[in-house]
Amino acid sequence: MIFEDQSLVKHLFQGLKDYKKYIKKNSLNKVLDFNLKYYSDVKEKQIKPPYYSVDLNNVEAFPPELDDLTRLHYLIVSRKVMTILEFGIGQSTIIFNDALIKNKKNYKTFISKNLRKTNLFECHSLDNQQIWIKKLRSEYNLGNVNYHHAYLEMGTFNDRVCTFYKKIPNISPDFIYLDGPDQFSAKGFIRGISTNNSDRLPMAGDILILEHFLLPGTLIVVDGRTANARFLKTNLQRDWIYYHDKNKDQHFFELSEDPLGPYNKKQIDFCLGDKFYVRLKKSIFNKKIILKR
Repeated sequence: MIFEDQSLVKHLFQGLKDYKKYIKKNSLNKVLDFNLKYYSDVKEKQIKPPYYSVDLNNVEAFPPELDDLTRLHYLIVSRKVMTILEFGIGQSTIIFNDALIKNKKNYKTFISKNLRKTNLFECHSLDNQQIWIKKLRSEYNLGNVNYHHAYLEMGTFNDRVCTFYKKIPNISPDFIYLDGPDQFSAKGFIRGISTNNSDRLPMAGDILILEHFLLPGTLIVVDGRTANARFLKTNLQRDWIYYHDKNKDQHFFELSEDPLGPYNKKQIDFCLGDKFYVRLKKSIFNKKIILKR
């Protein structure tokens, strides 16, 4: 059951008040190799031409969205994220690598002794385009990133048409970032339907088949892709707190359930703290109200 709650974003970004200050403090301008003085307002959204994101012939990486990247870095650090699953390689991959370096430095000793978690401080980035993997590998040495290439195919989830990667990393992420795949690469058709049309929309279904393996406390961030986020919202079956922040053009899903056991509880206590249980209590209350109707 999905519970829409605007306060989720307030909880997630409570400590992120000044974007430029955060960028300077964490040297994100050096990590991404850009000059901060050319950005008058880091939080300002860039307005692009209508076909910018659906150009089949585009071979240039999209320029960095500093507001999105700053928030992503903040989320990984503030939530003490240990394992990331990223759909779609790009500037976010560089940011994830840096944030995981910081988490490893600060928390490796405690986590190794007290929590049960494999794939520690790893970002598993999946893309269906080898060109982006090769480009990132050639330009950056990202020691905490595991690159995965998989072809894309049309499929269905509960008879709804969507796309799936043919192979997904076999990990248990506590953070999932959905910013891919593109809509033009999927092979095949479902009753004549494909996403390979500029008027279609990206519609990835991979998270849905992973849902019941995810641990309470897992956070999903969908960058734009509103139709895809609504597809997830409609088909996710567990208890999630959700909010679409239209100003940020991002969707947030937090798996709000009681811990599965002592190890999951220890992880939640350490990474998310008491505020997670405040959100959980609120979602349980909302569920009771809905079920009584």
